[in-house]
Amino acid sequence: MAVHLNDVSRTFGEYLLIPGLTTKLCVPSNISLRTPLVKHKVGEMSAIRLNIPFVSAIMQSVSGPELAIELARNGGLSFIFGSQPIESQAEMVRKVKKFKAGFVVSDSNLTPEHRLSDVLNLINKMGHSTIGITDDGSPNGKLLGLVTSRDFRAEKDDHNMKVKFFMTPFEKLHVGKVGLSLSEANQLIWEHKLNTLPIIDDNQHLAYFVFRKDYDSHRDNPHELSGTDKTLLVGAGINTRDYKERVPALKEAGVDVLCIDSSDGYSEWQQETLQWIKQEYNGKILVGAGNVVDADGFNYLVEAGADFIKVGIGGGSICITREQKGIGRGQATAIMDVAQTRDEYLKKTGLYVPICSDGGLVHDYHMVLALAMGADFLMMGRYFARFDESPSKKLRIGNNYVKEYWGEGSNRAQNWQRYDMGGTENLKFEEGVDSYVPYAGKMKDNLGITLGKIKATMCSCGAVTIEELQKNAKITLVSSTSIVEGGAHDVILKEQT
Repeated sequence: MAVHLNDVSRTFGEYLLIPGLTTKLCVPSNISLRTPLVKHKVGEMSAIRLNIPFVSAIMQSVSGPELAIELARNGGLSFIFGSQPIESQAEMVRKVKKFKAGFVVSDSNLTPEHRLSDVLNLINKMGHSTIGITDDGSPNGKLLGLVTSRDFRAEKDDHNMKVKFFMTPFEKLHVGKVGLSLSEANQLIWEHKLNTLPIIDDNQHLAYFVFRKDYDSHRDNPHELSGTDKTLLVGAGINTRDYKERVPALKEAGVDVLCIDSSDGYSEWQQETLQWIKQEYNGKILVGAGNVVDADGFNYLVEAGADFIKVGIGGGSICITREQKGIGRGQATAIMDVAQTRDEYLKKTGLYVPICSDGGLVHDYHMVLALAMGADFLMMGRYFARFDESPSKKLRIGNNYVKEYWGEGSNRAQNWQRYDMGGTENLKFEEGVDSYVPYAGKMKDNLGITLGKIKATMCSCGAVTIEELQKNAKITLVSSTSIVEGGAHDVILKEQT
């Protein structure tokens, strides 16, 4: 008969944290959320340390270049999704690496021959109204004009009117040249009372926009995650099929860390991929692996060369792997089991291998539970899919705004490589759904609230670092009745006005 594990497969929602001694040092301003991303020896510093313990999921509907830039500016890291052609993924990595604080690569561009209807559609899709008009409609084409909401009246103007008839032409624009500093660009904005300053090269090609609203950009992003060359850090997802072509292209684009993206990482396919990368690049390319849910999976991938291990099968909000295949494990149980194995491996080898909790996070306090249970950082999809910076469309359904969110195991993603079983190249059945999530606005606004909750909870646990939280936190199982008790109950709530 099969091996039977006696422990119950539990989720984060079945636990609460017990308060610890809150000392006078335990105030939010003293809390450090820095955490290692990749393995390191005891007493040495990890090659990459996150300033907040968040990374974005390797998903088409989550991790595009805009979200990668914004998350890195706030201290986390994105893994650009790998379910796309190699060159387009490499180009997304380049876009992040080329980003300069305050200098924004345009993501909304049209040609003079487009029409007002195209402008309105683009504004609705992207959520902002500054559109660069270039000769070929690309972000780096020759700049011919600019369109903002002040250039047209959607309710009165003919929607078939061509852009060239209402755009602000190049001759009337104030522009800056590539090479000027951010302070010089801001001075031009101030002198000419501009909202937007296009930055062009010597051939009049658009390079960046500098916005008045980003004037205090650096001050507002003190935890920016960047390397010694001052470029933002960015990761990328890879699969176990085309890695021999994909990895070199991503390395050339400047990627900082890779992660093998698979629903089930305990496989010889991942072992071969890890060993090839480590041998081909003499161990200089950092690469995580997973997903696993127990000690066997952790040990197997670490021995194969993984720099971090991703934990979780079937716990994502759009994942139906457990429903379809009957495999997986409650996320809380999986994290605690793998964390214990990680600590045993540390004692045996002197090597600390970070683990990433992927899935199962419903409420913000679940994030603290995951960290307390041993996770070093958290990978999230649904959380980031709600924001302006995610690549999916914002739609209005009824009286609510939503954003599209689909799983990499859905037919829409066509990401059969993630579920590679060594057979034919197609998706036999879906392991993810196509859905919507409530639109939440800008990442920075929401992230501040979430991090505030995490810091407040850590203060109540008597911990000022994640390492202290893991050593000192106390957790308890809760009954279904106590879960009810934990929310508002036995009262009549006032209607929100």
